[in-house]
Amino acid sequence: MPSVSPRGTFQVIAQVLRERIAAGTYEEGLPSEAEIGREFGVARTTVRRALRALEEAGDVKAVAGIGRMLAGGSDAAPYERIANDLLNQIHSGALPAGSKLPSEAQLAELYAVARGTVRRAVRELETSGHVEARHGVGRFVSSPS
Repeated sequence: MPSVSPRGTFQVIAQVLRERIAAGTYEEGLPSEAEIGREFGVARTTVRRALRALEEAGDVKAVAGIGRMLAGGSDAAPYERIANDLLNQIHSGALPAGSKLPSEAQLAELYAVARGTVRRAVRELETSGHVEARHGVGRFVSSPS
């Protein structure tokens, strides 16, 4: 990071993040506050000031329960996007009734998200009756009723 006065550090970070957003570096969303802090070697409060500056400029938006996302991006949470994708595969026949879903670890790697995000997506499909869990065996696409 270029040498600046400590008072302007958050502005420099905000500008770097803004340039990365414009370049398409953060297509999947911004890194966490902790990751940004480690990268720039600053405290979390400095990162929060930079992110607040980006929010005020309309470059990012805070979404409750998700974090900060790029403005103009999808309002759907990552677990909703995964659940919708799996549901589309079920409806299209790519995942027919009775077929076993990939493991949480496989889905997490495929969608580049945490296992907890995958778990929540699959739980949504279970709640809606599209997927059923078999203890110790896995999750399977439910037969149509």
